[in-house]
Amino acid sequence: MSQPRSSYAVGTGLFIVLGFAALAYLATQTSSVANVHQGASYTVDAHFANIGQLKERAPVKIAGVRVGQVQSITLQPGQEVADVKLAIDKSYDKIPLDSVATIFTSGLLGDQYIGIQYGSSKKAVADGGTLALTKPAQQLEEMIGKFFGAGGTADNLGGTYAVKANFTNVGTLSVGAPVKMAGVPIGSVQSVVADPVKLDAEVTLAIDKRYNAIPDDSSAAVFTSGLIGSQYVAIQPGGSPDALKNGDEMVLTQSAMQLEDLIGKFLVNGSPSDKKDAGDGKSSDTPAPTGKH
Repeated sequence: MSQPRSSYAVGTGLFIVLGFAALAYLATQTSSVANVHQGASYTVDAHFANIGQLKERAPVKIAGVRVGQVQSITLQPGQEVADVKLAIDKSYDKIPLDSVATIFTSGLLGDQYIGIQYGSSKKAVADGGTLALTKPAQQLEEMIGKFFGAGGTADNLGGTYAVKANFTNVGTLSVGAPVKMAGVPIGSVQSVVADPVKLDAEVTLAIDKRYNAIPDDSSAAVFTSGLIGSQYVAIQPGGSPDALKNGDEMVLTQSAMQLEDLIGKFLVNGSPSDKKDAGDGKSSDTPAPTGKH
Protein backbone atom coordinates (compact mmCIF):
# COMPACT_ATOMS: atom_id res chain seq x y z
CA MET A 1 0.00 0.00 0.00
CA SER A 2 2.95 2.33 0.54
CA GLN A 3 4.03 2.21 -3.11
CA PRO A 4 0.84 3.78 -4.56
CA ARG A 5 0.92 6.52 -1.91
CA SER A 6 4.55 7.37 -2.68
CA SER A 7 3.81 7.41 -6.41
CA TYR A 8 0.87 9.76 -5.77
CA ALA A 9 3.09 12.11 -3.73
CA VAL A 10 5.78 12.12 -6.42
CA GLY A 11 3.21 12.84 -9.12
CA THR A 12 1.71 15.68 -7.11
CA GLY A 13 5.13 17.22 -6.47
CA LEU A 14 6.08 16.92 -10.13
CA PHE A 15 2.80 18.60 -11.15
CA ILE A 16 3.48 21.52 -8.78
CA VAL A 17 7.03 21.95 -10.07
CA LEU A 18 5.86 21.94 -13.68
CA GLY A 19 3.15 24.47 -12.79
CA PHE A 20 5.66 26.88 -11.27
CA ALA A 21 7.97 26.41 -14.27
CA ALA A 22 5.12 27.26 -16.63
CA LEU A 23 4.24 30.39 -14.62
CA ALA A 24 7.88 31.48 -14.63
CA TYR A 25 8.06 31.02 -18.41
CA LEU A 26 4.88 33.02 -18.97
CA ALA A 27 6.16 35.77 -16.68
CA THR A 28 9.37 36.12 -18.69
CA GLN A 29 7.47 36.17 -21.96
CA THR A 30 5.04 38.90 -20.87
CA SER A 31 7.55 41.16 -19.16
CA SER A 32 10.75 42.97 -20.00
CA VAL A 33 12.84 40.00 -18.76
CA ALA A 34 12.39 38.37 -22.16
CA ASN A 35 13.55 41.47 -23.96
CA VAL A 36 17.22 41.42 -23.04
CA HIS A 37 19.09 43.11 -25.88
CA GLN A 38 21.62 41.11 -27.83
CA GLY A 39 24.33 42.46 -30.15
CA ALA A 40 26.11 45.79 -30.58
CA SER A 41 24.18 48.93 -29.72
CA TYR A 42 24.52 52.70 -29.34
CA THR A 43 23.10 54.91 -26.57
CA VAL A 44 20.51 57.66 -26.95
CA ASP A 45 19.12 59.86 -24.15
CA ALA A 46 15.50 60.87 -23.71
CA HIS A 47 13.98 63.04 -20.97
CA PHE A 48 10.46 62.47 -19.65
CA ALA A 49 8.28 64.42 -17.20
CA ASN A 50 6.66 61.13 -16.12
CA ILE A 51 7.82 57.58 -16.85
CA GLY A 52 4.92 55.80 -15.13
CA GLN A 53 5.95 52.17 -14.48
CA LEU A 54 8.70 52.04 -17.10
CA LYS A 55 11.53 49.72 -16.03
CA GLU A 56 15.05 48.95 -17.15
CA ARG A 57 15.29 46.42 -20.01
CA ALA A 58 11.86 47.52 -21.26
CA PRO A 59 11.61 47.31 -25.06
CA VAL A 60 12.25 50.20 -27.44
CA LYS A 61 10.12 49.84 -30.56
CA ILE A 62 9.78 51.45 -33.97
CA ALA A 63 6.56 50.71 -35.87
CA GLY A 64 5.90 47.98 -33.31
CA VAL A 65 9.22 46.23 -34.00
CA ARG A 66 11.68 45.92 -31.13
CA VAL A 67 14.95 47.75 -31.90
CA GLY A 68 16.50 48.07 -28.43
CA GLN A 69 15.87 48.34 -24.72
CA VAL A 70 15.91 50.78 -21.82
CA GLN A 71 19.43 50.77 -20.43
CA SER A 72 18.99 52.95 -17.34
CA ILE A 73 16.57 55.34 -15.64
CA THR A 74 17.85 58.15 -13.41
CA LEU A 75 16.41 61.33 -11.94
CA GLN A 76 18.28 64.52 -12.74
CA PRO A 77 19.43 66.24 -9.49
CA GLY A 78 17.29 69.24 -8.59
CA GLN A 79 14.87 68.65 -11.49
CA GLU A 80 11.60 66.78 -11.93
CA VAL A 81 12.81 65.15 -15.12
CA ALA A 82 13.67 61.47 -15.64
CA ASP A 83 16.75 60.77 -17.77
CA VAL A 84 16.18 57.54 -19.72
CA LYS A 85 19.06 55.98 -21.67
CA LEU A 86 18.10 53.81 -24.62
CA ALA A 87 20.36 51.10 -26.00
CA ILE A 88 19.43 50.82 -29.68
CA ASP A 89 20.72 48.18 -32.10
CA LYS A 90 23.34 49.60 -34.45
CA SER A 91 21.34 48.27 -37.39
CA TYR A 92 18.92 51.13 -36.72
CA ASP A 93 21.34 54.05 -36.78
CA LYS A 94 19.31 56.30 -39.12
CA ILE A 95 16.72 57.54 -36.64
CA PRO A 96 15.90 61.20 -37.52
CA LEU A 97 16.98 63.74 -34.95
CA ASP A 98 13.45 65.17 -34.59
CA SER A 99 11.83 61.81 -33.88
CA VAL A 100 9.39 61.56 -30.96
CA ALA A 101 9.87 59.07 -28.10
CA THR A 102 6.63 58.12 -26.32
CA ILE A 103 5.96 55.81 -23.37
CA PHE A 104 3.20 53.32 -24.22
CA THR A 105 1.51 50.50 -22.35
CA SER A 106 1.09 47.03 -23.85
CA GLY A 107 -2.63 46.38 -23.67
CA LEU A 108 -4.69 47.46 -20.67
CA LEU A 109 -2.51 46.07 -17.86
CA GLY A 110 0.69 45.19 -19.70
CA ASP A 111 4.24 46.44 -19.24
CA GLN A 112 5.30 49.83 -20.55
CA TYR A 113 7.72 50.39 -23.40
CA ILE A 114 9.11 53.26 -25.48
CA GLY A 115 7.86 53.76 -29.00
CA ILE A 116 9.79 55.98 -31.42
CA GLN A 117 7.96 57.78 -34.19
CA TYR A 118 10.19 58.99 -37.02
CA GLY A 119 10.53 62.69 -37.73
CA SER A 120 11.47 64.40 -40.99
CA SER A 121 14.98 65.64 -40.20
CA LYS A 122 17.77 64.62 -42.55
CA LYS A 123 20.14 64.40 -39.57
CA ALA A 124 20.21 61.19 -37.56
CA VAL A 125 20.62 61.01 -33.79
CA ALA A 126 24.22 60.00 -33.02
CA ASP A 127 25.68 57.78 -30.33
CA GLY A 128 25.33 59.70 -27.06
CA GLY A 129 22.80 62.07 -28.62
CA THR A 130 19.40 63.10 -27.29
CA LEU A 131 15.85 62.75 -28.56
CA ALA A 132 14.51 66.16 -27.55
CA LEU A 133 10.86 65.46 -28.42
CA THR A 134 9.20 63.15 -25.89
CA LYS A 135 5.74 62.33 -24.57
CA PRO A 136 5.37 61.01 -20.99
CA ALA A 137 3.39 58.02 -19.81
CA GLN A 138 -0.38 58.56 -19.78
CA GLN A 139 -1.83 58.20 -16.31
CA LEU A 140 -5.33 56.81 -15.78
CA GLU A 141 -6.52 60.09 -14.24
CA GLU A 142 -5.35 62.07 -17.28
CA MET A 143 -7.05 59.63 -19.65
CA ILE A 144 -10.32 60.02 -17.75
CA GLY A 145 -9.91 63.80 -17.87
CA LYS A 146 -9.38 63.69 -21.64
CA PHE A 147 -12.48 61.51 -21.99
CA PHE A 148 -14.52 64.29 -20.39
CA GLY A 149 -12.89 66.85 -22.68
CA ALA A 150 -10.39 68.53 -20.37
CA GLY A 151 -7.39 67.74 -22.53
CA GLY A 152 -3.83 67.39 -21.36
CA THR A 153 -1.32 69.94 -20.26
CA ALA A 154 1.98 70.87 -21.85
CA ASP A 155 5.06 68.95 -20.75
CA ASN A 156 6.92 72.19 -19.91
CA LEU A 157 10.34 70.51 -19.95
CA GLY A 158 11.86 73.78 -21.16
CA GLY A 159 10.71 75.69 -18.08
CA THR A 160 7.79 78.01 -17.40
CA TYR A 161 7.05 81.62 -16.50
CA ALA A 162 4.27 82.76 -14.17
CA VAL A 163 1.39 85.07 -15.10
CA LYS A 164 -1.41 86.10 -12.73
CA ALA A 165 -5.09 86.70 -13.45
CA ASN A 166 -7.96 87.68 -11.13
CA PHE A 167 -11.46 86.25 -11.52
CA THR A 168 -14.65 87.04 -9.62
CA ASN A 169 -15.65 83.40 -9.99
CA VAL A 170 -13.43 80.45 -10.94
CA GLY A 171 -16.15 77.81 -10.64
CA THR A 172 -14.50 74.43 -10.12
CA LEU A 173 -11.14 75.42 -11.63
CA SER A 174 -8.39 73.50 -9.83
CA VAL A 175 -4.60 73.38 -9.70
CA GLY A 176 -3.18 71.48 -12.65
CA ALA A 177 -5.98 72.44 -15.03
CA PRO A 178 -4.81 73.16 -18.58
CA VAL A 179 -4.07 76.63 -19.92
CA LYS A 180 -4.89 76.73 -23.62
CA MET A 181 -4.44 79.10 -26.54
CA ALA A 182 -6.31 78.37 -29.77
CA GLY A 183 -7.27 75.06 -28.15
CA VAL A 184 -3.64 73.96 -27.71
CA PRO A 185 -2.30 73.34 -24.16
CA ILE A 186 0.49 75.82 -23.41
CA GLY A 187 0.69 75.49 -19.63
CA SER A 188 -1.24 74.72 -16.47
CA VAL A 189 -2.84 76.37 -13.46
CA GLN A 190 -0.18 76.67 -10.77
CA SER A 191 -2.30 78.00 -7.89
CA VAL A 192 -5.80 79.25 -7.06
CA VAL A 193 -6.10 81.43 -3.94
CA ALA A 194 -8.63 83.93 -2.61
CA ASP A 195 -7.45 87.56 -2.48
CA PRO A 196 -8.50 89.01 0.93
CA VAL A 197 -8.27 92.59 -0.35
CA LYS A 198 -9.90 92.42 -3.78
CA LEU A 199 -12.28 89.67 -2.61
CA ASP A 200 -11.79 87.65 -5.76
CA ALA A 201 -9.75 84.64 -6.86
CA GLU A 202 -6.11 85.07 -7.86
CA VAL A 203 -5.03 82.42 -10.35
CA THR A 204 -1.37 81.88 -11.22
CA LEU A 205 -0.71 80.39 -14.65
CA ALA A 206 2.51 78.51 -15.43
CA ILE A 207 3.08 79.00 -19.16
CA ASP A 208 5.69 77.16 -21.20
CA LYS A 209 8.63 79.42 -22.08
CA ARG A 210 8.28 78.44 -25.71
CA TYR A 211 5.19 80.66 -25.77
CA ASN A 212 6.92 83.89 -24.75
CA ALA A 213 5.32 86.20 -27.33
CA ILE A 214 1.79 86.42 -25.89
CA PRO A 215 0.66 90.10 -26.09
CA ASP A 216 0.27 91.74 -22.68
CA ASP A 217 -3.27 92.92 -23.53
CA SER A 218 -4.49 89.35 -24.02
CA SER A 219 -7.56 88.15 -22.15
CA ALA A 220 -8.07 85.05 -20.01
CA ALA A 221 -11.37 83.23 -19.56
CA VAL A 222 -12.49 80.20 -17.54
CA PHE A 223 -14.26 77.73 -19.81
CA THR A 224 -15.80 74.30 -19.33
CA SER A 225 -14.98 71.37 -21.61
CA GLY A 226 -18.30 70.06 -22.88
CA LEU A 227 -21.42 69.86 -20.75
CA ILE A 228 -20.00 68.09 -17.69
CA GLY A 229 -16.28 68.35 -18.39
CA SER A 230 -13.65 69.96 -16.19
CA GLN A 231 -12.72 73.63 -16.43
CA TYR A 232 -9.63 75.24 -17.95
CA VAL A 233 -8.22 78.69 -18.70
CA ALA A 234 -8.29 79.91 -22.30
CA ILE A 235 -6.11 82.81 -23.45
CA GLN A 236 -7.28 85.04 -26.30
CA PRO A 237 -4.26 86.92 -27.77
CA GLY A 238 -4.47 90.71 -27.99
CA GLY A 239 -2.75 93.09 -30.37
CA SER A 240 -0.13 94.77 -28.19
CA PRO A 241 3.49 94.73 -29.42
CA ASP A 242 4.67 94.04 -25.85
CA ALA A 243 4.64 90.45 -24.56
CA LEU A 244 3.71 89.06 -21.16
CA LYS A 245 6.66 88.53 -18.83
CA ASN A 246 7.24 86.55 -15.67
CA GLY A 247 5.17 88.04 -12.84
CA ASP A 248 2.85 90.10 -15.07
CA GLU A 249 -0.90 90.28 -14.45
CA MET A 250 -3.57 89.83 -17.10
CA VAL A 251 -6.11 92.63 -16.67
CA LEU A 252 -8.79 91.39 -19.06
CA THR A 253 -10.50 88.32 -17.59
CA GLN A 254 -13.81 86.52 -17.92
CA SER A 255 -15.06 84.47 -14.99
CA ALA A 256 -16.60 81.03 -15.12
CA MET A 257 -20.24 80.95 -16.21
CA GLN A 258 -22.27 78.76 -13.87
CA LEU A 259 -25.26 76.75 -15.03
CA GLU A 260 -27.41 78.43 -12.38
CA ASP A 261 -26.49 81.86 -13.79
CA LEU A 262 -27.49 80.84 -17.30
CA ILE A 263 -30.84 79.48 -16.13
CA GLY A 264 -31.44 82.58 -13.98
CA LYS A 265 -30.73 84.96 -16.87
CA PHE A 266 -33.09 83.04 -19.12
CA LEU A 267 -35.91 83.11 -16.55
CA VAL A 268 -35.44 86.77 -15.52
CA ASN A 269 -34.93 88.32 -18.95
CA GLY A 270 -37.78 86.49 -20.63
CA SER A 271 -38.67 87.06 -24.28
CA PRO A 272 -38.59 90.41 -26.16
CA SER A 273 -42.41 90.50 -26.33
CA ASP A 274 -42.61 90.29 -22.53
CA LYS A 275 -40.27 93.28 -22.20
CA LYS A 276 -42.35 95.29 -24.65
CA ASP A 277 -45.58 94.65 -22.77
CA ALA A 278 -43.95 95.46 -19.44
CA GLY A 279 -42.62 98.80 -20.67
CA ASP A 280 -45.81 99.98 -22.35
CA GLY A 281 -47.23 101.40 -19.12
CA LYS A 282 -50.86 101.09 -20.38
CA SER A 283 -53.54 98.68 -19.31
CA SER A 284 -56.42 97.48 -21.42
CA ASP A 285 -58.74 97.92 -18.45
CA THR A 286 -58.19 101.71 -18.33
CA PRO A 287 -61.02 103.55 -20.12
CA ALA A 288 -60.06 106.04 -22.82
CA PRO A 289 -60.91 109.72 -22.28
CA THR A 290 -64.24 110.74 -23.88
CA GLY A 291 -63.53 114.45 -24.25
CA LYS A 292 -66.82 115.42 -22.51
CA HIS A 293 -67.06 117.63 -19.46
